[in-house]
Parts: sequence; structure tokens; C-alpha cells
Amino acid sequence: MAITPLPNSRTDPDGSTVIRVLSYNIRSLRDDEDAVARVIRACEPDLVFIQEAPRFFRWRKHAARLAAKTDLVVLTGGATATGPLLLCSLRASAERTEDVLLPHTPGLHRRGFATAVVRIGEARIGLLSCHLSLQADERYAQAGMLLDRLKALDAPYAIAAGDLNDRPTGRSFRRLAAELQDCWAVAPWGDEYTSTPENPHQRIDAIFATKGIEVLGCGVPSHLPGLTRSDLLAATDHLPVLAALRVPAP
Repeated sequence: MAITPLPNSRTDPDGSTVIRVLSYNIRSLRDDEDAVARVIRACEPDLVFIQEAPRFFRWRKHAARLAAKTDLVVLTGGATATGPLLLCSLRASAERTEDVLLPHTPGLHRRGFATAVVRIGEARIGLLSCHLSLQADERYAQAGMLLDRLKALDAPYAIAAGDLNDRPTGRSFRRLAAELQDCWAVAPWGDEYTSTPENPHQRIDAIFATKGIEVLGCGVPSHLPGLTRSDLLAATDHLPVLAALRVPAP
């Protein structure tokens, strides 16, 4: 069965702005960096919410190289956010950025958020890339911190995306979906499951949007020009999530 094409980026006559948003766990580029770049390019995103960006030796160089390979620019994040990273196209202009470290639980990996406020066309949008804890109680607390931080961005509309390490039935996922639009649930498009590429069986990566943003479609891309299954398998241990969103005019 043919899949309806996802809308392209544009500004509509009423002043609303259509953007393409991608969320992708790239496993520190430990697999096939060129395949990661080809996947991102095929999705033609305006905004990319990365998880597990390189965090150690020359991490800024790795992030800049990925941005260059995908015709994007680094917005914020990376090691300073313990892995979450934001990339954007030249369509976006940055108003402000901030990398946030979350409280650290001894013995567990420290987590953080990469956040920004950008303008695309007439739209002003808050952004947050996240990678939540593997530990259930810590993950639930981080979901609450995510909601608080999104509100603190003080933007008319906001998007949060990332690797939740939780399924839609989980406490943390449900905590986010209670206050934000789970874009896949609102307008499913493409495939659902994001883990693992060899055997997709669970949705643990998601894109969320505040109310007022219209979700035109969201899911795992698998039928885009230039996107191959071999690249999806070689790139990393997650599948990407792509959404088209319409942000109303101010």
C-alpha cells in the first residue's frame, strides 16, 4: 500500500509554518557515520533532535562534521548536555540556547537536555532534545523535569523529542503524553516501532508537541527517496522518527 508523502517545509499564505522534525539516536556515531548522514539528508529536516551524540575526545569536531555532511548547523548540545544535540537548517534562526544537566544519581549515567528557542518564518518555537534514564523512578522524575523545562523556555509553541527508554504504556511516556501531543498517536505515518532496526518491536523514541501545533504526520520513515533499508540498518541501533508539523502564525 502506498504511503502518503509527508508534507515539505513551507510557509503557507495564512502565515503558518510547516516544518519537518527528526529525532534520532545515533549511538555516538560508533556504527556507520556516512549512513547516519544519508538517513538525515533523505528526511530533509528543519530541526534534528539527536541523542547519544559523541561526548568525548574532539566531540565538537564530530558534531560539526555530521552537520556539514547533512547540510545543517549545530544549534547546541553534545557533551555539554551529556549526549542530546540539536541541529537545524538555515531556515531556523536561534534566539537562545541552553544545555541543562539533570540531577545525578550515583552509579547511573548522568543525563541532560539540549534546549533552544528558534524562529522559523514567523513562528517562535522552543526545542528540547532528551535521552531519559534506563532506571524507572529516575526516568519518571526526568519526565517531570522535561515538562517544567519546556514551560520555562517561554515560547508560544514547543517541541520535545528523544529516546525515552519507555514505551507508550509506561509511566514516564504517559506522563509526557498527558500534557503534550504524542505526534505518532495524533497522526500516524510510516512505521511505528523504533527499536531495533533489525527487529522493530517497540516504540521508545518519540516526538511531542505542545497544543496548538498541528501534527500532519509522524513515524519512522521507510519510503523516502534516497532512504534505503541498508542505511537504516547500518547507521545505528535505533530507527529515526520524522514528523511534519504546522505551527500557527503569531
